[in-house]
Amino acid sequence: MKSHVRRAALILTLGASIAGLATQGRAEPLVRQGIGLQSCAKIGPALKVGGGLDHGPNALLFYWVQGYLSAANIHLLNEYNDYIDVSAVEEAAITKLVADFCNANPDKRPVNALDKFIQDARKIEIKESEAFDPWEH
Repeated sequence: MKSHVRRAALILTLGASIAGLATQGRAEPLVRQGIGLQSCAKIGPALKVGGGLDHGPNALLFYWVQGYLSAANIHLLNEYNDYIDVSAVEEAAITKLVADFCNANPDKRPVNALDKFIQDARKIEIKESEAFDPWEH
């Protein structure tokens, strides 16, 4: 039951982050279909390393990543008593990470690069008593 609630929360978080990011131009199809789940063959060429948040696909990716990391942090806090400092994650690093990953792996998805990023990222540890579970009453 607990994993179903977490999975639903993750889906709602990701859906909300994508739904609020409608932009015009080349990024529009990415919003409707979800940028993190696109094939690298599709999203890789749309990303512009060094383009910053003014480039639509970069902005969509970065905001999606923030939501994905926030959802991952709920799991990390409750299972491992640690989390990733989302405020320390920068757009330029994420865009480069995903662009490089997608160029090398056009058959995969950006979310695969993020899952590896989460595994490898420096975590901030907390005491078990500081962890919370928003779904437990």
